[in-house]
Amino acid sequence: MATIPTWLALFAPVPDDAVIERKPVASPELMASGEADAIAGWESITVHLSDPAAGMRHVLITLDGNGTLLSGGDMVMFQREEQRGRERITIYDQQNVGGRFEEDGSFRGTRWITHTEQIGSDVENAQTTSLPSPPTQQDVASLRAIIDAVL
Repeated sequence: MATIPTWLALFAPVPDDAVIERKPVASPELMASGEADAIAGWESITVHLSDPAAGMRHVLITLDGNGTLLSGGDMVMFQREEQRGRERITIYDQQNVGGRFEEDGSFRGTRWITHTEQIGSDVENAQTTSLPSPPTQQDVASLRAIIDAVL
């Protein structure tokens, strides 16, 4: 099994060589139609961090047309396999924190921990548990630090 890179943990610092993709929230076609005028200039920033052997991590940021931070999130997902008797089990563990930064500086969001077990290739009968909770002040501070580092 590959060693998990340190940047793959939730709230880990973003490495200097991370691939950052900035793009408009609305497509050019939608903007041309005039139906997206309210979100003109808004952009989505995605930091793609992945290592197929270890898992994936995405940092997501949304800014309005003035560059004001609207929302952000950090998500990590790991996949591993186990042998239980004659059955091969694929296990997916995901953690994420995401939400909206309000004008008053507060944060409205959720922290999720999701665990899925799938027997063989039987996607329809996979068992998933997902536990939402309010993010802690430390979660929000850590998320904000990642966003500040990217911006």
